[in-house]
Amino acid sequence: MIKYSLVGYDGSDASRRAFQFAIDLARCAHGRVRVVSVLQVTEGGADACALMMADSGTRRVQELLDELRALEPDAADLVDVELIHGSPGDVLLSQIEQHGVDHIVIGHTERGALARWLLGSVSGNVLARAHVPVTVVR
Repeated sequence: MIKYSLVGYDGSDASRRAFQFAIDLARCAHGRVRVVSVLQVTEGGADACALMMADSGTRRVQELLDELRALEPDAADLVDVELIHGSPGDVLLSQIEQHGVDHIVIGHTERGALARWLLGSVSGNVLARAHVPVTVVR
């Protein structure tokens, strides 16, 4: 039985659908949902990155909580939220062992072949490497 689902959340329609799916599942299974939003820093020096992370972290967590409450007002007691800096696929996969996650729910965003090749696919990366069940919500 699935008791602790992880949702990779970036604010997109696909991630909103994934969150709502995970909440519905948690309600049925009397489980919980861990929502992780990953900030990927790609440019700037170490000092610029540190300043940006410290400045935006607290504010972004509160914005994320507010957004999730707007989607599912009655689900606050089912949800754990964290904002993490890193590579989305790696961060999501690291959550499995760190927090006892037994299921991953991710949204699928339609991209062309070129965009997938250039940017990669978080869902594809997670599907290829996860050792727990993964649900991709379209």
